[in-house]
Amino acid sequence: MSLVFTGVLLGGSVTSLAASADEPYDVYNYDRWGEAIPSQAGYIAEKSVSGNDLGVGHFSSPQDIFRDHNDIFYIVDSGNNRIVTVNSQFDEVLKVYDEFTMPDGSKTTLAAPMGVYVSAENDLIYIADNENARVLICDYDANVVKEITKPTSEVFDQQRTFLPQRVIADKAGNVYIVLGNITTGAAMFAPDGEFMGFYGANRVEPTAEIVGNYIMNIFTSEEKKARKARNIPTGITSFDIEGDFIFTCTSSTTQTTDTVKKLNAAGNNIFSGLELKFGDYVPMYDTSSNTSYAPKICDIDIADDGSINCLDFTTGRVFQYDEDCNLLFITGTIAKQLGGFDQVSALESMGNNLYVADKQKNTVTVFVETSFGKIVHEATALYNAGYYEEALEPWYEVLKRDGNYRRAYIGVASALLNAGDYEGAMKYAELADMPGIYNKAFEGYRMDFLKEHFTAIIVIVIILAIGLIILGRYLKKRRLAKEAIERAELLERRYKAGEEE
Repeated sequence: MSLVFTGVLLGGSVTSLAASADEPYDVYNYDRWGEAIPSQAGYIAEKSVSGNDLGVGHFSSPQDIFRDHNDIFYIVDSGNNRIVTVNSQFDEVLKVYDEFTMPDGSKTTLAAPMGVYVSAENDLIYIADNENARVLICDYDANVVKEITKPTSEVFDQQRTFLPQRVIADKAGNVYIVLGNITTGAAMFAPDGEFMGFYGANRVEPTAEIVGNYIMNIFTSEEKKARKARNIPTGITSFDIEGDFIFTCTSSTTQTTDTVKKLNAAGNNIFSGLELKFGDYVPMYDTSSNTSYAPKICDIDIADDGSINCLDFTTGRVFQYDEDCNLLFITGTIAKQLGGFDQVSALESMGNNLYVADKQKNTVTVFVETSFGKIVHEATALYNAGYYEEALEPWYEVLKRDGNYRRAYIGVASALLNAGDYEGAMKYAELADMPGIYNKAFEGYRMDFLKEHFTAIIVIVIILAIGLIILGRYLKKRRLAKEAIERAELLERRYKAGEEE
């Protein structure tokens, strides 16, 4: 399938961009105008690992991958109905979970598991056991301590099946489950397994049809409203948890709002109201079928440094953003070679590495950080910690290597703003197209100008004021003189007119 950017068709396809010698794809980023431009790679593929490489036989449709607090990886080998744990070097299998002991002593197995999560707070493993319609919670020895199944609550539609796809747990032990056929958010359960409702539902996309229907409903009877089909939001596809926040994503191609969300404890989206774009700025175009393919964010990972990694099913790419959702790197593609994918399914990170599961190739590809990526991440870490001036030199180094790297211009502008170099901050903010930073820098520049020239400004104001007073008196004097002359002339005309009579 030949995929190209619709936004760069005039200049050729993405294949016209500068290619990386180490990757089977062209490395690019976006400039301040939203145009795809050549860039340097932040990651390169180091190796692709299969089940055979690890000595446990072929993987079959791996659906999820998770790294726990001990840097142990859990691979959900869905087609083989097992969870495979691998060491941090990704070269040795530690344990295979394919049989579990229930609280009553009976044995149970998995059926097409879809997701896994390990809690650092209680050392329990949470498994989304899809075709068994349950979530298993077990210890490291595969002893099940709790089983969550379809709730009997009236809040949960009893006509719906219970199909867990992803699962996470917060610090308090509350369990959140993405269900494949539910669009009202993640199902939320208390630590004791009690159903608590739904969490983090996506908003309905405000299309012209929906707005029109809303207006029509104002004038429609209740009976007709009941017969009309309701507009429903798209469901959550996957999520990750970081501190007190849960990040969610949706793979819907029609949803542009809530593609990626950052939810607080109350379920409110921190990103709401921000004009954010995740994935490619323009849809990918298939020249063979004359079809456009929008991004489908199928998984999300929050790295140790706070970076937001989004996995796009459409293009097989990882889009990495900083904490403020500024794009850092684009990695991967659809390809047969190392670094390319057939059908991506899950994403994880550890330190400076990325791990991407391919459910078609039945592999996990390990990407390692490049020297360019290291500098960017160093500068980003300093910036996120509030060390703007310390981040200045790394950002300058980034610009030396890639003069079009927009995130570096933002970093330099912020550093100069913090250092009081408002004129320089305005320059770099303009190059980065960041009006917020530019306006703050302009305010600072204006204040500095007023302070520096305060005496001169006061003198000028006083001189102008005195000048205006003098000018006013002079004009008043001229006006009074003119009025006196006009009165004299009027009296003279009246006098002459009286003599004539």
